[in-house]
Amino acid sequence: MTTAGKVIKCKAAILWELNKPFSIEEVEVAPPKANEVRIKIVATGICRSDDHVISGTLYCPLPVILGHEAAGIVESIGEGVTSVKPGDKVIPLFTPQCNQCKVCKHPTGNLCSKNDLTKCSGTLKDNTTRFTCRGKPIHHFLGTSTFTEYTVVDEISVVKIDSSSPLEKVCLVGCGFSTGYGSAVKVAKVTPGSTCVVFGLGGVGLSVIIGCKSAGASRIIGVDINKDKFVKAKEVGATECINPLDYKKPIEDVLVEMTEDGIDFSFEVIGHLETMASALLSCNKAFGVCVIVGVPPNSQNLSFNPMLLLTGRTWKGAVFGGFKSKDDVPKIVSDVIAKKFKLDPLITNVSNLDKINEGFDMLRSGKSIRTVLTM
Repeated sequence: MTTAGKVIKCKAAILWELNKPFSIEEVEVAPPKANEVRIKIVATGICRSDDHVISGTLYCPLPVILGHEAAGIVESIGEGVTSVKPGDKVIPLFTPQCNQCKVCKHPTGNLCSKNDLTKCSGTLKDNTTRFTCRGKPIHHFLGTSTFTEYTVVDEISVVKIDSSSPLEKVCLVGCGFSTGYGSAVKVAKVTPGSTCVVFGLGGVGLSVIIGCKSAGASRIIGVDINKDKFVKAKEVGATECINPLDYKKPIEDVLVEMTEDGIDFSFEVIGHLETMASALLSCNKAFGVCVIVGVPPNSQNLSFNPMLLLTGRTWKGAVFGGFKSKDDVPKIVSDVIAKKFKLDPLITNVSNLDKINEGFDMLRSGKSIRTVLTM
């Protein structure tokens, strides 16, 4: 019996209040409207950005179904949808690609004007939601909402991937891996023989290291206060790792001394203002490139001396590793299938939706890099 055109009742994890655990609930998921797609989620990763919403660092209206790093199978489509069909394996895109706005038409811009990241509305493009629980509408997150067995997304927020894709692995391409890898190869444009430093050795930080290594960097320094992460960082390509707590001087001074006048490429993958400043200061003052990858605290500003840039440094950032989502995600997935790089080292725990709160506990305690929830 087909479910197309009908409301689906399924399990989802709902955040009702800030700084509270998720509640596993039965939700009603409405059929897709015109230009929308309903997806059966197969696997979804737990990302630090989801935790930023829980803590209030990243704003999203409540109650909400979080989750934005996932892979699944198209269950049904709304009128006018042409890019995917029922049965297709897909990745939801928290950074959409409409191909109509000024950003999408720009050769390098990737933050589509129809994104829900810069000002989270908690709805789909028509300003309504497809989720209901206990008779109340439940908000969407970044146009994806993947902590649920079924979700509805706009067509601009989903892309078809290779039918042989292992969904429990390539779900990481939906955010963490692409964000880190792209920050190295596409945003910073790391060069062969260069020296790099990565502040923060979580899933995205390790993906930056993978990108730096694939670009031919000769020295990759990992920085983290959790020494337990050093083994994994070296496994994926770091040449050495240091803990700022082991030094009496600022870590940027340590790095400048270690590298004879500063780093070629630095990456901040934590989201703290102080480490963003350290990442910039660790760069060579004449040609160093610093990329902000971590999500910064809400409504906080960072002050710095403009002379730091006048001397020649470059300070930049990008969402989703600078990738144009619909164009690039299928290519990255194909590279994974071709074993150009491995995602396995990034996945430290596999669980199910009922264990979502335990997954976030492991993330916060530093005991996991990526927990993947399977449905």
